[in-house]
This record gives sequence, structure tokens and C-alpha cells, in this order.
Amino acid sequence: MKFAEFHAGQVIEAGPYLVTEAELLQFAKAYDPQWFHTDAEAAADGPFGGLIASGWHTGGIAMRLVTDAALAGSESFASPGLAYVKWPNPVRPGDALRLVADVIEVRRSEKRPTLGILRWRWRLFNQREQLALDLEATSLFKLDA
Repeated sequence: MKFAEFHAGQVIEAGPYLVTEAELLQFAKAYDPQWFHTDAEAAADGPFGGLIASGWHTGGIAMRLVTDAALAGSESFASPGLAYVKWPNPVRPGDALRLVADVIEVRRSEKRPTLGILRWRWRLFNQREQLALDLEATSLFKLDA
């Protein structure tokens, strides 16, 4: 989507994205090798009752869905960061995640009119409609004068 196609109040949906145990383990072993992400036997006796995905993996899945649904082919070039990020419920192998992105604000920078600023809230829900990720992101777009 192009920057001009975004508007406040818009809802963008994408997915589902199926999380496999192999992908969960591969990510965790490479980037977040804590036992509850990498050791199925130990995780079964842990506080979550089984393996769970790293929150950073969950964020990466959201990024993939947002890119496929809205940012691919756009003028987006960076993000200055997140206002918040929350992982209310763990993601487990076999979960099918669905993205809901709510556009909060769309504007041009007053100081740099070739800079578009998009604030939006991303939420991932599993197949049971449990919220797995909630964040507010700012995306930057390079625009013509």
C-alpha cells in the first residue's frame, strides 16, 4: 500500500500464519535459547505446560504479516520504534495467528514534508481469539515534496 492509501480508523487484517514446532525451535535456538523455548521435555513441566515461542519470534511473525498486507511496495523505509509491546498469551506450536492492524494516525511531518508518519496498533490473535501480541508502532515513509 502507498502512504496515501492509509487513513485513521482503517483496519488491516492478515493471516492466518501457522506456527510450526520446527520454526519455533529454530528461532529460539538461534536468538532466544531459553529452556521454555528450546526444551520440550523441560517446558512440559514448566509454568506454561509446554513449549512457547519467543516474544521476539512473535513480533517477527507480526512484521511479516504487516509487510505482506500493507508495507510491500510502499514508500516505508524505517521505524523510530514502538510505544509499547505486550505478549498477553504465549504462542505455541500449531497456533494459527491472525493480524489486526488499526491505523491510529497518518500525517506528514511539519518539519520535513517529504516524511510521512504512520502510527498504528498491531495485534496478533491465535485460533482461539486469544491476544498473543499487542504493540503500537510508528512507521516512516519517504514521500515526494
